[in-house]
Amino acid sequence: MEELIKQLHRGNFSCVMAHQERIRTFNRRGIIDLYELYEQEPAFLYGAKIADKVIGKGAAALMIISGVREVYADVISESATDLFDKQGVSYRYASQVPYIVNRDKTGMCPLETRCLTSHSVDELLPIITAFVEELRRQTPQ
Repeated sequence: MEELIKQLHRGNFSCVMAHQERIRTFNRRGIIDLYELYEQEPAFLYGAKIADKVIGKGAAALMIISGVREVYADVISESATDLFDKQGVSYRYASQVPYIVNRDKTGMCPLETRCLTSHSVDELLPIITAFVEELRRQTPQ
């Protein structure tokens, strides 16, 4: 995990993941890289270690559903740590915050807001999927 954290910061990546001997790096903000890996290569996530800049409740739920083994976050929300605690996922962080802020820093992250009232990963997955589909419709290909 230490090497993943170093690589996260050295490369200024948004996320670094390791599964067995394979390491992958990601640069996009938000949950999209994690979600696409969940869709396209779920076996990579199963048992993986992840070092991420920011983990909110939605990302935590996806990591749990995917069977991620160990997590590090520069910033993590209280609701994400609550989910990890309930599911027994090993995690650590540099800073814990009440919630993840939006990109404008004017309020709560939109996905964190949508996930507020759901408490199980089974409830959260359809919310996350709808959020990602909305993002995809808004982003020109």
